[in-house]
This record gives sequence, structure tokens and C-alpha cells, in this order.
Amino acid sequence: MKLTDFHKKLKERILVIDGAMGTEIQSKKLSESDFRGELFKKYNKDLKGNNDLLNLTQPEIIKEIHKSFLDKGCDFIQTNTFNSSSISQKDYDLQEKAYDLNFTGAKIAKEAISEANSNAWVIGSIGPTNTTASISPDVTDPAKRNILFDELVISYRECIDGLMEGGVDFLMFETIFDTLNAKAGIFAYLDKCEEVGKEIPLMISGTITDNSGRTLSGQTAEAFWTSVKHANPCSIGFNCALGAEQLRPHLISLNKISDIPISLHPNAGLPNEMGEYDETPTHMANIIKEMAESNLLNIVGGCCGTTPDHIEAISYAIKGIKPKELSVSNTQSSFSGLEPLVLTDDSLFINIGERSNVTGSAKFARLIKEKNYSEALEVAKEQVELGAQMIDVNMDEGMLDSLEEMDHFLKLVATEPDISKVPIVIDSSKWEVIESGLKVIQGKAIVNSISLKEGEDNFIKVAKLCLKYGAAIIVMAFDEKGQADSLKRRKEICRRCYDILTKKVKYPPQDIIFDPNVFAVATGLEEHNNYANDFIDACAYIKKEFPLTSISGGISNVSFSFRGNNVVREAMHSVFLYHAINKGLTMGIVNAGQLAVYEDINPELKTLVEDVILNRREDATERLVDEATKFQKDQTRRTTDEEWRQLGINERINHALVQGINKYIVEDVEEARCNSNSPVEVIEGPLMDGMNIVGDLFGDGKMFLPQVVKSARVMKEAVAYLVPYLEEEKEGGIQTNGKIVMATVKGDVHDIGKNIVGVVLQCNNYEVIDLGVMVPAEQIIDTAIEEKADLIGLSGLITPSLDEMIGVVQELTRRKMNIPVMIGGATTSKTHTAVKISPEYSGPIVHVNDASKAVPVSTSLLSE
Repeated sequence: MKLTDFHKKLKERILVIDGAMGTEIQSKKLSESDFRGELFKKYNKDLKGNNDLLNLTQPEIIKEIHKSFLDKGCDFIQTNTFNSSSISQKDYDLQEKAYDLNFTGAKIAKEAISEANSNAWVIGSIGPTNTTASISPDVTDPAKRNILFDELVISYRECIDGLMEGGVDFLMFETIFDTLNAKAGIFAYLDKCEEVGKEIPLMISGTITDNSGRTLSGQTAEAFWTSVKHANPCSIGFNCALGAEQLRPHLISLNKISDIPISLHPNAGLPNEMGEYDETPTHMANIIKEMAESNLLNIVGGCCGTTPDHIEAISYAIKGIKPKELSVSNTQSSFSGLEPLVLTDDSLFINIGERSNVTGSAKFARLIKEKNYSEALEVAKEQVELGAQMIDVNMDEGMLDSLEEMDHFLKLVATEPDISKVPIVIDSSKWEVIESGLKVIQGKAIVNSISLKEGEDNFIKVAKLCLKYGAAIIVMAFDEKGQADSLKRRKEICRRCYDILTKKVKYPPQDIIFDPNVFAVATGLEEHNNYANDFIDACAYIKKEFPLTSISGGISNVSFSFRGNNVVREAMHSVFLYHAINKGLTMGIVNAGQLAVYEDINPELKTLVEDVILNRREDATERLVDEATKFQKDQTRRTTDEEWRQLGINERINHALVQGINKYIVEDVEEARCNSNSPVEVIEGPLMDGMNIVGDLFGDGKMFLPQVVKSARVMKEAVAYLVPYLEEEKEGGIQTNGKIVMATVKGDVHDIGKNIVGVVLQCNNYEVIDLGVMVPAEQIIDTAIEEKADLIGLSGLITPSLDEMIGVVQELTRRKMNIPVMIGGATTSKTHTAVKISPEYSGPIVHVNDASKAVPVSTSLLSE
């Protein structure tokens, strides 16, 4: 099979896969003796229901089923090998037949095509097995697994060997409910391709198990794609579990991020009370026709319950409809836990939590040594709650079995969605420890780190393995001569690593993260004076020369000379970050609790620190050392400093929000309320003013996400205090002004602005139904319909939310609705709303730039 023929046909029309082999086998009503055949006539176990065994015992029946689908115009038929792995066949004690089942299944499909005089292709079907590598089978032991990664690799490799040697044109991992299982299959696939020196096209199809929009192991559609795209599949899609209509929103999610063909082979609707599928061919075909007309499909077929008649109806319905146009190759860096983390051009600094590290946190080390894993998990969870967007995990300690601890802890992390939702950075100086971590993470992890320290051959070997595991890599500026400690050496090593990785290993540049080495400054040694400045200049060089890569660093290293003096250290971290981020630093391992707000650093201290970081004066180190003791003495005073309490009430509230201080917020808000005409004025005045300052500092890189999270918590506490007073202002018995459904759109977890708008609207006699954060389009719209809402409010803080808002109004249009929509949030704008969102919708859409405008806008919309 020529892949060029496949790509040519993909451009011309939507291609069709066959339907459900299992459904057709069931319709034959085969007996136990039929399944046994002559080969297993005296076998000591029941074999009825082992459909794949029919490849050996009833090959003509399987061939005729293939032909029945080919007669209906299929472009692909799938081998009858969904359960032909040794793991699945173990239930029948037939694991040694795995290769034969796959090989023979491929041969039967090829013969069917030949006898039918068809030009169809054969897809080697590889199911998910009946095990899961990410989920414990025992609720009392969350780290227990009933299958290991290496066992899955061996089993998948048998399937791949049999199918490829049997002559299939494509392979497909399908019905993936646990991405870690799929990653084991991909590892086996890439290993086989490397061994034979050629790649057979691979299709990947996951399964969304319910209306949560997630796989059984908890990943979103976007995170799933991010985790498997290192396989370079020729298509990505969904099958099974749900019908076409239920899979539509998840297919839309995949379309937004995938730059390869999209496939869909859903069930014939949802099963009825008897477990049967009764969606008619015509009904299913009409749904798929609409999806095809919406430019969502390249490949389509059927899963459970779909017959040759279903496939015939689908083929006829999509005839003449153009396939989905493929987008330009996506070069954004992306990582994933249960949820994706995508770096865009306007992404702000990514904070990597550093406390789950036995070498950097005495508390965490103690907990791991004591086997107190529940509290160790709380350390990781707290970092995420404080704004860490990744978690660095390190178990390198002389008295620990690092490999065992990494494996055990990451298995526990997988059971904690509040932690595992973010990508994991596996941190170790030992490759075997890193590898043990890669084998238990279903998301796209980051390896910290690899380098040329042990030579180019070892570097290439480890990099190839990282690629097979689907990980991004942090590459240290370190070679056979040692760590780069000058700008010149940093440039040379990073250039050499980049060339090796992209040319010899074929590593995607967007999966490479350079660490140009953060060293301590102000050590007293003159040769160390330019370390920080060299790092900053190296960031600028890497950003210019290798624009698709990312840059990271261990931020706290820069202040090591001042350990014990937290005031100076926090100032150094913030100053260093501010300048490095401006030159291209993407992410960093940092303690969220050791960051000062750049704008609020003591001006004298800021000057002294910047002199050191930027090496602006010969005596910079001496000056900072001389004054450090003064600032250290001020540390105690600072924690009890009440000077800001002498400010005016509005300034006090602003200060509390920017600094994340909640100690006095209730009494200050009460004072502001007493001095105002209404509690709404407090929200729209000093509270919003304070959050606007936070937003500006965040956007300018002078505050970081952990600090913004603290500010948001103070804001939330302030608003919560005002709610009873706001309720009192409502006039009892007044008819509601309208019902509004509000939500932060899918992919966005920020809700402070939405919450404030909701409170203000409620105070003006609007009934608000708040759906929370990360809300998919279909839930927003379904709720609006069920509640007979008068208006929908969409909120978002991050740039991807803009596309999601477009998706919401497109779905409203598809459902022929014209309910008014309000758009708000930090990244939204009047221009974007008018140019990008409004054209997609016939109903009224208005952008609201702050909470104070929500009421008049709502009133205006509902009076029209």
C-alpha cells in the first residue's frame, strides 16, 4: 500500500471504514462447537464468545463478513483481531495463540479483498486489552496494578508482529480507555518500525466513556491527543461507548487541536434496556451527514451495533461531501496530565512546583522516608492549589530506593485527579529512575533531564527512548567537559544538542526544553559575577536561534549564597525571573512561596539585587552583602508591619489584594461598605480596582500565577462577606428580571471575574445559574434549554478560551437558537467579539469589559 494513495484519496473524499464484526458474528448465532471447530474440539474450556478464535476455526465465516462490508463500498476493513492479544486470550488459556490469531486475521482480510475484487485497505485492529495500567483494581491499595507497562509492550508487540507479517496496510489502536495502555502499544510499534526499518501507517482511536467527555482513565480529548501524538499517527479519532450524536462535542474538541485526519466510528446509538443497539441506518447516517457537512470528518465507519446496512447508508449520505481540511502542522509546545497544557505565543511564565523533591524539601524527604504517602501527596496537591502548572518529582536521596519510590509515588499521584491533572516533570540524575516514572504516567511528561555529559552516543540513546515514551525533554547545557558556565559555552552546547536532537533523533523542536544552567551569584568569586546575566543572555539566544523550543531553569539556585535570608532570596528570584522572562524564559522550577511581587520590592533592595543579577557594578556583590543583614533584620518586622494599615480604605484593600493578605480583608470590606451607598459599590470600586492592578502586574510579568491565586482567594473571601448584604438589598417579592446561565468555558479554570459578575447580577434581581469552570459547550446550552434561560454569560481568562467561546456560539447556531450571549474575561475584547465570535451567530452578542457593565447590558439585551 502506498501511503501517497491514501493521502490522495483523503483529499478527494471522506473515506469509509467497515462496521461491527462482533454484531455480525452474533447474528450468525454460532454454537460452542462452531467456535471450537476441529482444532479445539476437545479443548477443556468453553470457547463460545471468543470471536477472534474464529480466525482459526471458522475462517470462511469471517471472510464472508468482510465481503458483506466490502459490498457496501468500504475503503477499509478491519481484521477480526480486536481481542487477539496474549493478555485478552489469557482468559481462555490461549495466550500462546496470539501471534497466529493476528497473522491469520490479516490473511483472511487480504483474501476477502482479493476475492471481492476490491481496492480496499486492511487495518490491523488492536484492542485495548481487558486490563488498565493506570487504575488500581483494589480500592484499598491505590498503587496496585493488574498489568505493567513492560507486560503490555510484550503483548502488543506480538499483535503487531502477526498483523504486519500477515500483510495489513494499517495498524489501529482502538477503543483506548487508558492512555497508558496505548503508550505501551505505541512503544512496541515504534520499536518494531525501528527494527524493520520502515513505518506502517498507524491509526489511533480513543473512547470517551460517558458525558464527562473523558476517557475511563480520566483524560480529556485534548490531553489524550497530546499524550499519543508522538506516534505520528495518520489519523486520530474516537470509537465505541457512545453514539455519533454523543461523540459530536468531543470530535469538535479534537478538531480544534489536531493537524491530522479525524476518524469516527461510533456505535449505533446508545444501547437499550436489553443491551441492544437499535439506531437505524438512516438515522445514524443523517447524524453523520450533518457532522460531515460541518467539516469534522475525514474517515468514518461504525462500531457496536453497526451492520453492512448502516455502512451503506453512511456511504450514501456522505457522498460528495468534502472531507475536513487539514490545518497547518501544529508547532506549539504541549504537555498533559489529565488535562492539556499548551504554550502559545502569548502564554505567560509556567510555574513548576519544586516541593515534591526529596533533595529540595526536608519535609517531603521526611514524609517519603516515613512512607507517609498521604501527606506527601498533600505537598504535591498544595503546590497545584497555589498555582503550579507542572509538578517536579525527585526521589534522588542516598537512603532511598529511588526507582521504587518514583514508581510508587507516581502511581499514587495517578489516583489523585487534583494532582494528576497537571503534567509531571520526572526529575532524576539516574536514567533508570526516569524510565520507571515514564512507565506509569499516561500523560505527556517532561524528563528532567538529559545532557551530553556521558557523550553523544548515550545522549542519542536516551533521547530516542524519551521519544518512544512520548516525553518532552529538558536538555541541560552540559557536555563531556562539564557544565556550561559562560555564555559562549551555553551557546555552543545548546546548538550542538539541538542539531543532534532534530537531525539524528528527529525530536520535535517543540518538545525540547533547554536549561542553560542557573548558578549562584554574589558568591564572592569574581568569575561568578556574570552567571545570572549570562543565563538571561542565553535565553535571548535560544529564543532567537531555536524559536520552537522552550527554556527552563531552577530559579532558586541563583540566590543560594543568601540561604537563610528569605527577604533577599525572594527579591532575587523575582528580579531574576522578571529579566529572564523578558528575554524568553518559558518556565522554571520555583517555590511559589518564595516570590516577591516585583513592583513591591523595597526600591533600595531592588536596585542592589538588579546590580548583582545584571552585573552592573564591580562592587555589586559587596554592596548587597553589606546591606543583606539589614533586610534580614527587617524580615521579622515585615511580617508584622502595620504601616500599610495607615493608608486609606481603598488603598488598604488594594494592598491586601496585591499581596494576597486576608488577615484584615473582612474588616476593611465592612468599613468600605459602611462608607458606600451599597455593597455593589465596594465590589465595583476598590475590589475591582485591586484586581485590575493584579491583572496588569500579571500581564507585565511582575506577578506570577501563584501570587494571582492568593489574590483571587482574598477577593473571593471579600465577596463572600458581602453576599448577605447584597441579598438584603433585593426587594422581596419582586419578579426576577431574567434568568442567566453563566460559565467559564471548557479548558479554563479561572472564575473570579465570573463570580463577581454573578453576584452583581443577583443583586439586581437576576436569577443566576452558575455552572462553574471547565464547562463544555453542550452542557452550557443544554442547561440554558432546560432552565429556559433568557441569556448566556461566557467567561474566560486564557487565550484558548476565545476559540472555545466561538465553539459555543457555533453550537448555538447549529441548534438554531438565538438566545443573547454576554462575553467577558481578561483575554476577551470588543474587537475579538465583533470580528471572530459575532459572525458565527445570528443572535445578539455583547462584550462586557467589567462587572459594572453587566447589569445595564443584560437589561438592554432582554428588553430588545
